[in-house]
Amino acid sequence: MNARPLVAVVGRPNVGKSTLFNKLVGKRVSIVEDVEGVTRDRLYCDTDWCGKAFTLIDTGGLDVRSDDEMLSHIREQAKVAVDIADCILFVVDGRAGVTSNDREVASFLRRSGKPIVLAVNKLDNNEVDKTYDFYELGIGEPFAVSAVQGKGLGDLLDAVTEHLPEFDGEGEDDVLDIAIVGKPNAGKSSLTNKILGYDRVIVSNIAGTTRDAIDTPFERDGVRYNLIDTAGIRKKSSVDRGVEQYSVLRALAAVRRADVVFVVIDSADGVTEQDVKICGYVHEQGKPSVIVMNKWDAVEKDTHTSAIMTKQLAAQLKFMDYFVAVYVSAMTGQRVEKLLAEARNVYEQASRRVTTSVLNDVVRDAILAVEPPSDNGRRLKVLYATQSDVCPPTFVFFVNDEKLVHFSYRRYLENSLRKAFEFRGTPIRLVFRNRRDDFAE
Repeated sequence: MNARPLVAVVGRPNVGKSTLFNKLVGKRVSIVEDVEGVTRDRLYCDTDWCGKAFTLIDTGGLDVRSDDEMLSHIREQAKVAVDIADCILFVVDGRAGVTSNDREVASFLRRSGKPIVLAVNKLDNNEVDKTYDFYELGIGEPFAVSAVQGKGLGDLLDAVTEHLPEFDGEGEDDVLDIAIVGKPNAGKSSLTNKILGYDRVIVSNIAGTTRDAIDTPFERDGVRYNLIDTAGIRKKSSVDRGVEQYSVLRALAAVRRADVVFVVIDSADGVTEQDVKICGYVHEQGKPSVIVMNKWDAVEKDTHTSAIMTKQLAAQLKFMDYFVAVYVSAMTGQRVEKLLAEARNVYEQASRRVTTSVLNDVVRDAILAVEPPSDNGRRLKVLYATQSDVCPPTFVFFVNDEKLVHFSYRRYLENSLRKAFEFRGTPIRLVFRNRRDDFAE
């Protein structure tokens, strides 16, 4: 299978790269705000133009000379994007004209030897005459565009796709999406980098360093994955409006589109109320998950420490007693290699189907062991059950009267299914319907 072509969107700060990125992919993926340095890491999004599929990579604003620590991180991330790209989309500001930073970025891009397409942005009235000065950058023909109004994008995309290799799209669906979520500074980005084996995302002690949900596709032992690193999820009352609010929304959206979720918890802090709320959201979304107890190297331990911590988890995560916990250190790499295997395991559990005959055998044995509840002389009767869906496994029980299903008996039946089929690391859903109800969901 040939890889989906990559197009890196590059330019100095505040030229409208992220606005253009969002417009080209047809949805709001990258945060757009009038604050320099909002986009820090590389953001990936698949798109296509005239039947040609490719992936756009949004990068942070390039300031070639700055020695600021964060800007130097952004610069390194942009350089990686250029290195892996098949084509570079160089964005400049048509209103501001050619700047010294534009010249330095252009010089850097020319040295890459990659094909470059020059987009002169913010020309809302198609002022082609304002593109002429940009020929001096030595890139080639400048394309007048307006990212805000969507003008000139067709010609721009035609030029970009001319430089892209053919792509057949074979095997793209065979990817396990893993979202990495947790509180700020739990070590999510460090964990991402350790799993990948290189610095994919910026790691800093500054809270809020990761602002977007950042996708990284990779392959390991013949299995294709996509890691989604996300911004730290703080208490709702502590979230500032604007950039941070969008960041949290994207983290929650990453959970919804993931196949598996790694909930990263700082072992040194223990399990906090916010950790429990994040786990609750993952559970409500029906996602298989792995509880990643990070910074285990910083915890003073004896032979019983992990068992004590697991008991604490069980006490605070009673609503997800199916949880799987792995004690790791993103800094030292301790047990990090186990995480991908656990991700595959819990996803297999979430994808598991049980035949109707075997399921009804288990349900019948459970009913014989513990009689169903009754109310006003009417007793609950379970007529039969069937599995209607996976991810999460969903079971429909047809009964004489669904109002007779008490919470405790629902819980008992769920525990009976888990005892028989395990479903380790994944929630399961039980739906009760009156026999006369339509089977359709």
